[in-house]
Amino acid sequence: MPNANEDNPTALSQVQLRAVSELLRVSPVADDLARRFQQAGFSLALVGGSVRDALLGRLGNDLDFTTDARPEDVLKIVRPWADSVWEVGIAFGTVGSQKVARVGDAVQRFDIEITTYRSEAYDRTSRKPEVSYGDSIEEDLVRRDFTVNAMAVALPEKEFIDPHGGLEDLAACVLRTPGAPEDSFSDDPLRMLRAARFAAQLDFEVAPEVVAAMRGMAERIEIVSAERVRDEFNKLILSPHPRKGLSLLVDTGLAEHFLPELPALRLESDEHHRHKDVYEHSLTVLEQAVDLEEGGPDLVLRLAALLHDIGKPRTRRFETDGRVSFHHHEVVGAKMTKKRLTALKYSNDMVKDISRLVELHLRFHGYGTGEWTDSAVRRYVRDAGPMLDRLHKLTRSDCTTRNKRKAAALSRAYDGLEERITQLKEQEELDSIRPDLDGNQIMEILGVGPGPVIGQAYNALLELRLENGPMEHEAAVAALKEWWATQG
Repeated sequence: MPNANEDNPTALSQVQLRAVSELLRVSPVADDLARRFQQAGFSLALVGGSVRDALLGRLGNDLDFTTDARPEDVLKIVRPWADSVWEVGIAFGTVGSQKVARVGDAVQRFDIEITTYRSEAYDRTSRKPEVSYGDSIEEDLVRRDFTVNAMAVALPEKEFIDPHGGLEDLAACVLRTPGAPEDSFSDDPLRMLRAARFAAQLDFEVAPEVVAAMRGMAERIEIVSAERVRDEFNKLILSPHPRKGLSLLVDTGLAEHFLPELPALRLESDEHHRHKDVYEHSLTVLEQAVDLEEGGPDLVLRLAALLHDIGKPRTRRFETDGRVSFHHHEVVGAKMTKKRLTALKYSNDMVKDISRLVELHLRFHGYGTGEWTDSAVRRYVRDAGPMLDRLHKLTRSDCTTRNKRKAAALSRAYDGLEERITQLKEQEELDSIRPDLDGNQIMEILGVGPGPVIGQAYNALLELRLENGPMEHEAAVAALKEWWATQG
């Protein structure tokens, strides 16, 4: 790779060394593929995020290539070579494949995407971009979203191609567009959301002219489908620095067009400043939830943390004594969460789980210093269901007070609740609370067939189970008969 920045050879040599090391690791696969393209009369280059990540020393086994070969030619070259090939993105010029190869002493799997040189743009009304193929790599790179993603390495000769100064921007940790940002965002408005996502993923700053274009063109995001917005937003939320990306979305006005509940949290303070900034509080809760994650990023937990207080603006009341109240904001917030996530095309299960966490996030605050009965603890576990572990994390994250004594007291109280849950779990099957008699037993004891009454009897026994804990079989039968006698 030749030196692309003679003014700063030392800085460049460091990133080059990282890149060369990363490229050498994938060379057995990349070079083999490139030679096959050469033999067929085409060129191939590693491109975009793969080059960026190689320069950052973090290239994985997902490799992106670009070529002058048309998709039908790519298929002819790749099919005899790859272990599997898919054509899901072929309408947009992309052929996907998988290759298992020996790299050093290890056998590794590589997921590969090869895209024909192209340009794409939205018209003013369509939610689907129009794709046209190009004939040069320079044409392909200029249509890419940011300069740090507009670099390529021609293979197998390893020639570094950087017509838009992406290497300098990478060294400066800044996001710029190859051309005018207004043109870039007009072509593909999703790039505005990608700017926030990359800022959150890479901890980069967004250039002032790019921020200005995002602010001026924010409403253009509405032309993009909810599914594409959701997928990009998920990547932002799951990134190492989600606050950075979220702040950019709110500050530029982008959030107003697909998640207006977030900027709405920036409530003006009352004159006595008696309630904290709900927006900043929500971002802090998100960060604290991230710190409690185990086993990698948790999208359900992170979205619940971000949205847990979105019901506050609608429920805010200024009381006669000067206090500010948000009565039932958790119930209102759960409904708002369900509506918004449904609009963004999240799965039914995710909508249900996140809405449930929002609804339950205040429940613990009735616990005090341990006054709950065993029945109340059982109901807490029953209502949380499989979300219990996430509810633990969300509730702990929701404490953002600067009063160390108050924070310590809340932490001790929740420690106490978790200890009681553990103790009850050892005594009872808390994870699957159900009546001591099943439906078949209820029908046999009452001498009736299937029907609504069986469900009513089941629920009556469930209430007894929650209130009193497990019952012996004879006691459960007696309780059922006693209930039946009251049904007239």
